Amino acid sequence: MLTVETLRRAPKALLHDHLDGGLRPQTIIELADLVGYQGLPAHEAGALGAWFRDNAGSGTLERYLTTFEQTLAVMQTLEGLHRVARECVQDLAADGVVYAEVRYAPELHLVDGLSLEDVVEAVNAGFRDGERIAAESGRRIRVTALLTAMRHAAKGTEIAELVVRYRNEGVVGFDIAGAEAGFPPTRHLDAFEYLRRENAHFTIHAGEAFGLPSIWEAIQWCGADRLGHGVRIVDDVRVGARAYSADVAYAATADPCEVTLGGLAGYVRDRRIPLEMCPSSNVQTGAAESVALHPISLLKRLKFRVTINTDNRLMSGTSMTHEMSLLVNDAGWTLEDLRWASINAMKSAFIPFDERLAIIDDVVKPGFAGLFPA
Repeated sequence: MLTVETLRRAPKALLHDHLDGGLRPQTIIELADLVGYQGLPAHEAGALGAWFRDNAGSGTLERYLTTFEQTLAVMQTLEGLHRVARECVQDLAADGVVYAEVRYAPELHLVDGLSLEDVVEAVNAGFRDGERIAAESGRRIRVTALLTAMRHAAKGTEIAELVVRYRNEGVVGFDIAGAEAGFPPTRHLDAFEYLRRENAHFTIHAGEAFGLPSIWEAIQWCGADRLGHGVRIVDDVRVGARAYSADVAYAATADPCEVTLGGLAGYVRDRRIPLEMCPSSNVQTGAAESVALHPISLLKRLKFRVTINTDNRLMSGTSMTHEMSLLVNDAGWTLEDLRWASINAMKSAFIPFDERLAIIDDVVKPGFAGLFPA
């Protein structure tokens, strides 16, 4: 039996976690008092946390995204950004995360006069302080940043230039996020072309709400290194004579020998394009029916490069340990499955190869080895 404590001890790699989606409810309350923000829907930590979970579980991505208005309201000062970043690292370390890429959109933190550079430097400093505090408590963790541009805005190239400028100060890549429908990734082609010229890494939110066209554009037009979510790649998978969506329950437990991949799904698997999958979040936004029937399990058995992620820890009331527990208890995952997915994540990280390999060989593999029965 895999207990929660055993899973908490597992060394985890996290590629898809939003800084503004992981605040502690008590921190939101205290920062709101400091900046004079009076729009919070609740002023007690337990009630506020419940409000985020309830409103994020609406079943649509658009309503899910509205909850960020509350967290962003208290992340407009240097002090607020530093504290949120520091606490993010501490919370991840306490959960057994040894490597994380945390993403945020600098352009969303300019309301009170900060510059883009101010935002990046405050978050970087918070991450470094969080790493130091975690190390002092015996938990070693490395946290890097992904800078996000919003799909509906026009700052893609400006944010991409920040990625290159701060690439030696803890920023390892670029992302675009926001509502997919009506805002294809090709709107930011200039940014992606610039990043490729500069040998910089980038991931793209795709295949969460909009389906195969967004995945195809992210890969074939934009050249994404990874796919944020990518859950709708199963729309290009057939089980026997039926499309995946025709019978979710059957497809989720299907024998891989009965599965046929379409051209796009086959390309994603053949090229080992990482899928940053977020089970709890996908259920909340309606991208998956349940964790038990989440496509991640079928894709795992088909040997896609799937990874396990939290997306927004506050909105989903989750952690990496919780996501792993759900996969174990609801979808039958084993410790070996979790080890495999964790190594997938480290293989797919945006840090240099030798650094990835060192974490795999010196941290992840020995850490998991200690969890298996003698």
